[in-house]
Parts: sequence; structure tokens; C-alpha cells
Amino acid sequence: MSMDMFEQKDQEQQMQNAPLATRMRPNNLHTFVGQEHAIGKGRVLRRAIESDRIPSMIFWGPPGCGKTTLAYIIANSTGAHFSPISAVSASVNDLRKIVQQAAERRKVHMQKTILFIDEIHRFNKTQQDAVLPYVEDGTVTLIGATTENPSFEVTSPLLSRTRVLPLKPLSEDEIQILIHRALMDKFQGIGELNAKLAPDAMSHLIGMSNHDARVALNTLETAAQNTTPNTEGERLITLSIIEDALQRRAVLYDRAGEQHYDLISALHKSMRDSDPDASIYWLAMMLEAGEDPLYIARRMVRFASEDVGMADPQALVVAMAAQQAVHFIGMPEGNLALAEAAVYLATAPKSNSLYEAYNKVREEIKGGSSESVPLHLRNPVTPLMQEMGYGEGYKYAHDEPDHFVDQQHLPDALKGKKFYTPGKFGYEKQVLSRLKVWWQKKAKPESGEEPEEPEQDDES
Repeated sequence: MSMDMFEQKDQEQQMQNAPLATRMRPNNLHTFVGQEHAIGKGRVLRRAIESDRIPSMIFWGPPGCGKTTLAYIIANSTGAHFSPISAVSASVNDLRKIVQQAAERRKVHMQKTILFIDEIHRFNKTQQDAVLPYVEDGTVTLIGATTENPSFEVTSPLLSRTRVLPLKPLSEDEIQILIHRALMDKFQGIGELNAKLAPDAMSHLIGMSNHDARVALNTLETAAQNTTPNTEGERLITLSIIEDALQRRAVLYDRAGEQHYDLISALHKSMRDSDPDASIYWLAMMLEAGEDPLYIARRMVRFASEDVGMADPQALVVAMAAQQAVHFIGMPEGNLALAEAAVYLATAPKSNSLYEAYNKVREEIKGGSSESVPLHLRNPVTPLMQEMGYGEGYKYAHDEPDHFVDQQHLPDALKGKKFYTPGKFGYEKQVLSRLKVWWQKKAKPESGEEPEEPEQDDES
């Protein structure tokens, strides 16, 4: 990345005063942590960088996952001039100035310019249209960074001229690598402070960083600077110091151990027992301790089918909507979507009839049942199949009164077998009533004996 002497001195001065996360920013792919799916050996983007054939791109990912750093590395690795701006403060005039300088640089020095627009989703249509012609003619190579879905926030013309590259949140192991680097590095890091993290402090820092490297490193620097050295000159950063730096107390919680399973069990049982207060309490305990919100969302989706089921089919829709909300807006904003789902699931009518029905079928199959499909249910897709009786005698439901037919659907060996028995609450009460009408239309109910009439209540 080319710059004159004054620019270099100015940048060095800025780096000395910059936060730890900025100082520790790597300048090559070998020291970059994370995003192996995008820049791992043999990946398309890595080959593009190594061959200096960089397309215009939009990095889409959560805060602190390396969007800005990766853009800087691309410029540094290809010898391009790096022109960063923030969509929060940049104007159309700022863009025009950068484009004019890029054109001159390209003409005089044959040097490419990478225009990096941070938070590109904050650019309005006029601003995005202003840069469009220069992206198209190659005056600048655009790299945008956004935490929002580009499909919604970036105009179609600009989106069609860029490649969207989704970036993943950094894993806990990757955050830990960055923390260790900062502790050891005596030039860009805090190695000269001789700081060490207590194990519980390390765990809390990683958990509360929410996969954001910037949060983790800047909190680490604050904690180290506010830790008094002992007689040997060592700064032992304790849990209480990390709590103070984060301004959040640690919840006693081991996400890989007993507390993890105890709390998710408490949340599950509280929702099953229709206790919304306990449900939201245990949910908050897990989230405030740094539990992966998508893990909780997955458990809620399972709960919606296993414990609510057909008593309220909308429960699965609500649980999936909560999962999508967390994925879309991230944390901490996504916590209310999970809270809404937890309360909905806790207050919904309950039924495990689907769970029991599936288990009955699974046991039947495990027991060796592998019966053939009855001939009248098979499609006669060839003349030979038709000659063999495929589809013969099949009744089309829409040709029958009430769109219901009395015909056998299970194999002969399982004729009359009942797997699903509806519950008596919520929507399943309607399902039971509908089934009873159909059973009465048959000469003999397949169940052999009708279920008891459900008691009338106010459930709908």
C-alpha cells in the first residue's frame, strides 16, 4: 500500500495512540485469524488476492469479525492505495475527491485504489449512485463493509457490480488466539505491561465479547492498564477487574460444563410447565452469561414441536421467527425476540402427541417393519406398472364428499395401527373433532375404538 513520507509519519503517530484492537490489526493473510471459508488456502478470494485480481466486494458480517482488517490486508498485499471512509460521516463531495485522486493515481503511477466504505448500508441511494460509474469503469475497486443484509440496504445496480462475501463471527478459540497475541506482543500489543489473565477472567472476557475481537482486545487493554503490578512486576488480571472493565458482572456459568446443561434444562422445564416468569428468568441468565443465542433458539424450535406440537402449530412459526431475528439483527437486540418466543411457548397449550407418534413409528421401523407401499397408492408411471396393478382402485379425495376417502394407506401388516392420538387442548381439539367425523364416515373406525370425547373448555 503506497503512501508518501508525511502520510507514513502521520499513520505511525496515530497507531501509537490507537486502541489495542487497531494496533494489533494484522497486515497480511498469514497473521489474519478467522474466515477460513473465505480466505483459506485454495479459496477463490485468496487466489484473487495472490494474483492481484480483486473484484469489488461487500463484506457482510457481525461487528469485530475482521471486515476492515481484511480490506486493509487486501490493499497491502496488492500494492493498492487504501482510501477508507465511513458512510456515517462521508458526503458525495468526499467520494468525488477520492475518485478524482484515484483517477490521477491510476494515470500517473499506474496504481489501483481500493475505496473502502465502512457501514455502507448507511449510504443513501444518491451516495451509492455517485460511486457506481467509477466502480463500473475500474477507477476504484470498492470494498464495502456492513452488518446488515446487503440485499435490503444496497441498491440493485451497485449490488450487481459487486460480490457479496458473508463473514462469520469469530469463534471462542479464535478470540483466545487474539488475546494471547496481544498479551505477548511487546510492540503493538501490551507485552510490556507483563499482564496475565486468570482462567475465569479469560473465560468471562471471551464470553462477554460476543465474538467481537474489538471488544475483547480493547477491554483487555483497559483491564491491564488498571491492574497494579505485584512485587515481581506482573499484572494478574482477575475476574473482578474484567467485570469492572466490561461494566458487567459475571454470571457463574460454564458453557461447556454442568451449569450449561442445568440452565437449559431449567428453561425447557419452565416452558413445559407453563411458567413464563421462570422461563424468561432462565433465558436471561443464559444470555447474560454469554451463551450462544442461536443454541437457545435451536432448543426453542425443538420445544415448539416436542412439547407444544399440534396444540398450537403457530408455536413453531414463532420459534423460527425468533431464530431468524437473532440471526438477522444479532445481540443484544435479539434478546427480546428470544424472550417473546420463551413467553409464547410457556403460555401455549401443550401436547406431546407428535413426539409420541413419531417415537411409535420409529420403534416400529427399528423392530424390522419395512412394509411395501400398497399397490393402489403407487403411481403407474410406466405401462408395465399399470399392468401390475399400480394405482388400481385409488380414490381421489377431491372427488369425494367432504374431500375425504375411506381407503387403506398403511401396509397390510399395519392395517388399523394407530400412531397419532390428538390431545384435548388448543388447536388439537379441532383436529380431534375433525378426525372423529371422518372415523364416523367409515364402516368401521381404523382405531377399533374411538377416543373419548374431550371435555369442553375455553381453549380455542
